[in-house]
Amino acid sequence: MKPLYDITPKTLQIITSISEKIGAINEAHLDKPSPKLRKENKVKTIQSSLRIEGNTLSGEQITALIDNKRVVGPQMDVEEVMNAIQVYEQIKSYNPLDEKSYLACHKKLMQGLVDDAGKYRKKGVGIVKGSDVEHYAPPHENVPFLMKELFNYLKLSKEIELVKSCVFHYEMEFIHPFTDGNGRMGRLWQTLILMQKYPLFEYLPFETLISNDQDRYYKALSDSDKAGNSTSFIEYMLGVLDQSLDQVLNFKNRIVTQQDRLEYFVSLNKREFTRKDYMEVFKDISAATASRDLRKGVELDIFNKTGDKKKTKYKF
Repeated sequence: MKPLYDITPKTLQIITSISEKIGAINEAHLDKPSPKLRKENKVKTIQSSLRIEGNTLSGEQITALIDNKRVVGPQMDVEEVMNAIQVYEQIKSYNPLDEKSYLACHKKLMQGLVDDAGKYRKKGVGIVKGSDVEHYAPPHENVPFLMKELFNYLKLSKEIELVKSCVFHYEMEFIHPFTDGNGRMGRLWQTLILMQKYPLFEYLPFETLISNDQDRYYKALSDSDKAGNSTSFIEYMLGVLDQSLDQVLNFKNRIVTQQDRLEYFVSLNKREFTRKDYMEVFKDISAATASRDLRKGVELDIFNKTGDKKKTKYKF
């Protein structure tokens, strides 16, 4: 059964904006941030996603846990973060199209927090907001079938990943397949689906924008529930992704530095190269700038220089 949604003019407009920004990010070599920035983004992602679920640990405490330092805080909160750190460090090992991988991820994310980690719920649930039940999830006996159908949609649909990732996120939240951990799994799995097509989403902490305005997130879910389709949620989530890309680009203030170029080039894993190879990657710099970059790389022991003049080569 195909999930219900419409591709509206607003949806198309945001998709166009996202596509243009992804192109600009790739062109400016901002798609593979430095190790320091990757770590900062990982901290933001974990903190924001878990804060939505009520976790109280700060960014500093999460950084300390990543660095294997002792942290004083609620035991449950610390355990949640430790689980999330393990999952995000192994994020590429999960297959977004595989239901078994999905269940294995939930088991790792929720181990020690719930008794049925990695298993679909065996009881009915309702989502309570205040004193009202906001959403009654489908009966538990329907969950395995509904999730198989959702993964079939992921595998078989010709829809673009930007839309499919939003649809999966919403439909999973609607089905509410687990007793706990549904929200963090929805956001994590959307990241994985996007990473398949656009690797830069591994380093894009869009959960921060959701966390900063949670009411809009829950309203988008609620609006889609009432409409009986995921259109409202698709528009909302695409808007969040679009804003996140703005933060990466920061067009007016972003200047690509020598360090940015060297760190990006290192990430390409070229074993041996020439200045010409370097300039093929950074087409907008002069030969003199390329030479300065490479000289700095040698000084920093990033790579070694052999030969002279036209026969000069560099090796990591």
